[in-house]
Amino acid sequence: MTVNGRHSGRPTLEEVAARAGVGRGTVSRVINGSPRVSDRAKAAVEVAIAELGYVPNRAARALAGNRTDAIALVIPEPETRLFAEPYFSDIIRGVGAELADTDMQLLLTLIRTPKERSRFAQYLSAHRVDGVLVVSVHEDDPLPDLLEQLDMPAVLNGRRSDLESVSYVDSDNVGGARSAVGYLLGRGRRAVATITGPVDMYVARCRLDGYRQAVDAAGLGDDASLVARGDFTEEGGRRAMRELLARRPDVDAVFAASDVMASGALQVLREAGRRVPDDVALVGFDDSVIARHMDPALTSVRQPIEEMGRTMARVLLEEIAERTSVRRHVVLATELVRRDSA
Repeated sequence: MTVNGRHSGRPTLEEVAARAGVGRGTVSRVINGSPRVSDRAKAAVEVAIAELGYVPNRAARALAGNRTDAIALVIPEPETRLFAEPYFSDIIRGVGAELADTDMQLLLTLIRTPKERSRFAQYLSAHRVDGVLVVSVHEDDPLPDLLEQLDMPAVLNGRRSDLESVSYVDSDNVGGARSAVGYLLGRGRRAVATITGPVDMYVARCRLDGYRQAVDAAGLGDDASLVARGDFTEEGGRRAMRELLARRPDVDAVFAASDVMASGALQVLREAGRRVPDDVALVGFDDSVIARHMDPALTSVRQPIEEMGRTMARVLLEEIAERTSVRRHVVLATELVRRDSA
């Protein structure tokens, strides 16, 4: 309301909408950080907010919409993996960057034991967050099903299967692995091995599928002696590489399903007196800082990890703002980055 050309009292959402020439819902979406607003409408709302001096009443908004203005980022892994693997920090950086201009708080949660999972389930049941992001999804993890039961907006980093019912953001793991192994085969390597991730993760199975597709396309057939299981850790890469050398001393190339495992594999190859890439070519996956600082620098499949984090946060904000039953499935492209190791 205005008196003698001056505004009196606290400006309302309706006044902001009228000044901006948009609907009340559009103003609400801009304030809540929803990306489902055009740049033009967002700019008009922001100008109107500045001109009127509108300040959202967060407490009232939270009560009216049963909102907490908080998002949980859940990593069901031990802290040793969180701090040892650049993948997680890149995801967190992307999520944080996307939420920077919103009112949302980001709560980082590690789930390492059944007790911690039960405690977090109680936390969710009390609706103390508006949505959940889950990184590092294992096939038997009950958390995604619990999120669906609670009707909690959620986005997974990756998926449990090709029939995933929860919204997710993933990368083209099959295509990335296929291109990496195809590159090795195209360079004349014939005993091409792979170090897989944990088989209870869909991402690991997809990268193994990509490996097998490339080998089949080259007419070499599926040879189980060239496949060693890893677990996305450096020690797992070392252990798998020792197994491969013991079984197949003729191995001349290795595709590791993560840069971290490739780093472990390189250590074992050096201990065995194998030169990289002269004797054994080596390719990783992620194109992390580890790949760039290895010696020789590691050829790796680049997935846009930070952009995955941004996209996860963007999709979750949409679900929180819109509260629809539509689930979003996003798959980002990968790219083979060639360096000295192959």
